[in-house]
Amino acid sequence: MPAGLPDPAVVVLVGASGSGKSTWALARYRAAEVVSSDALREVVGSGPADLDASVESFDLLDRIVAARARRRLTVVVDTLGLDPARRAAYLAVARSAGLPAVAVVVDAAASVCRARNTQRDRPVPAPVLSQQLRRMHTVVPELEGEGWDVVQVVTDDSAPEPPRVPAPPPSGHGPLSGVFLQVSAFPWGEDPSEWLRGVALRAAEIGFAGLSLMDHLIQIPQVGRAWDPIPEPWVTLGHLAALDTDLRLGTLVSPVTFHHAGVLAKHAATLDVLSGGRAFCGVGAGWFEREHAGYGIPFPPARERLDALEATLETMRALWAPGTKAYAGHRLSLPETTFYPRPVGDLPILVGGSGARTLRIAGMLGHACNVSADEALLSRRVEVVRRAAHRAGRDPGDVAVTVLDVAVVGSSRDDTARRVERLRGRTPAATYAARHHAGESNTHAERYARLRDLGVDAVFLAISDLAGAQDLDRCAVLAASFR
Repeated sequence: MPAGLPDPAVVVLVGASGSGKSTWALARYRAAEVVSSDALREVVGSGPADLDASVESFDLLDRIVAARARRRLTVVVDTLGLDPARRAAYLAVARSAGLPAVAVVVDAAASVCRARNTQRDRPVPAPVLSQQLRRMHTVVPELEGEGWDVVQVVTDDSAPEPPRVPAPPPSGHGPLSGVFLQVSAFPWGEDPSEWLRGVALRAAEIGFAGLSLMDHLIQIPQVGRAWDPIPEPWVTLGHLAALDTDLRLGTLVSPVTFHHAGVLAKHAATLDVLSGGRAFCGVGAGWFEREHAGYGIPFPPARERLDALEATLETMRALWAPGTKAYAGHRLSLPETTFYPRPVGDLPILVGGSGARTLRIAGMLGHACNVSADEALLSRRVEVVRRAAHRAGRDPGDVAVTVLDVAVVGSSRDDTARRVERLRGRTPAATYAARHHAGESNTHAERYARLRDLGVDAVFLAISDLAGAQDLDRCAVLAASFR
């Protein structure tokens, strides 16, 4: 028996879900003396969380309490105890039987209650638990005015054992760094899946840090013809996530114009969970008006698209944050942030685009920016990102700098020249070669070294004439150049 408490007595437990009421009672009373509403739900329903069985379970509980009190046997009522009307009924039973009426308040820290709640098979909804915790602030004065013979407050601040969560693989979350393969064209022939698998597996074998896909509905003219295949990227990345690689996977980039912010957050988080923490999410304002018109998607002015970009990043960060509470931010308010499964860790958001406002948004809300690999303009653009991060109260070094490098990579000088001639169309050969940094692997490696010196953390390499896995072999030196 607890020291100082009368016996026999009618003892009513009071506390929020997860406060430890049942544990406290069973450590001090015999199991037969404790009457639990959860246990009775399991008797008359499908389990302790079967709320449809609440009426029957409480009817049984009231009968048992009354029967034990009539026989002057101690009875411990294990319910929330937060309803004044139910407490009044138990108090009346004690008075009728001539037994002392005891209220035991089990007061545990809110963090402890929430932690225990997450470990239940069927957790109490977060808003309900929050309401219970608020009620605990006023319950002791209520009890003292209700006429109980004893009101005892016990505390339980022992944190539950944290669940064992496997650590993400080394290639998982963290700053985006290394050389990524950007796949923009899909000359996959009769077996698309086999072509994709072959490219991804070979990219992993020769040391690429990750693989990214464009997010377009129609192939863009800079890459190919409108009737060339362009797969939906998140479905495709999910397919590649099942391969046994450590490649990081994501889009470069998904336009906010045809992705609702919350749904895009769900795409990325699901990919992250399925890949063991290897996902990243590239986001941009959208630019290709033709695909919007062709698919009946609105294409608002640039200012509105950039507003949407900023709101999308804010939404994704809010939904991926811990808890399910409401969110009120700069550009949006959400009544709740219930989002499961959440990403494995801090899923990187990469903001693509070189406009001044895009760069400022990357500095304020992104984990990384992505700009072109133009060395002459790079320092100026990075400075815009850094200043925006500083004004937002962030460490500018926390925003990774990445570049998109659309390049012609040859195995020899002659091979490079042949590739330029085949790819240039009506553009003069010298102009095309300069625009795409045409050269052999060692030439590109030297250029990548300069990019690193300018503060670049990662390069997304788009090979202009990627036909299949075999074309990656001449890029092996580049894949290893940022290690």
